[in-house]
Amino acid sequence: MILVGLTGGMGSGKSLVSSQLAAHGAVVVDADAIVRDLQLPGQKVFAQIVERFGAQVLAASGHLDRGVVASIVFGDASALADLNRIVHPAVGHEMMRRINEHRNTTKVVILDVPLLVENPRTGLSGVVVVDLDPEIAVERLVAQRGFTIDDARARIARQAPRSTRRAAADWIIDNSGSRLDLARHVGAAWAWMCCLPPAQADAGRVAGALES
Repeated sequence: MILVGLTGGMGSGKSLVSSQLAAHGAVVVDADAIVRDLQLPGQKVFAQIVERFGAQVLAASGHLDRGVVASIVFGDASALADLNRIVHPAVGHEMMRRINEHRNTTKVVILDVPLLVENPRTGLSGVVVVDLDPEIAVERLVAQRGFTIDDARARIARQAPRSTRRAAADWIIDNSGSRLDLARHVGAAWAWMCCLPPAQADAGRVAGALES
């Protein structure tokens, strides 16, 4: 198995890159998608979040209102730490389960993790960073996701600096241009990935953590 970490800041287009890599034949293990699955009603993580933060985090449908949760923990270090203690172990366990399904194959597996630089993973075959100017990211967050300019800039400022992400990359995908440009860059990255050495036996774990 070739295991490639994929990351990028908010508004970078990482999810679009991930979907294009899947179209090339990659298996994508998407941390955000796993979080959404684990936060569905009936899941243990869902129950723990509601117990910690109360009924205010529930939408009329009975599902978790992720926007309300984000507004509660944004700027509140204690609340964010509590949320992370609930979510991160469960997500880490599920990510490893999905990775292990392909451990003894020759597939290219993409570990799609927004905070990969902040929480490095062991034994990866390589790391890809989707990169663009932060001001372009702000424009896209405002135009495509309904953020205010101030909110977009504040959230980007709380992430790892662009220079730190670029320094952690083995391959950088520039997403400052058109979708056609991006598809071309993703194709080049895919060709590079397919030539990488297999991941190490324990690849995918958070460095220093005891996930299972």
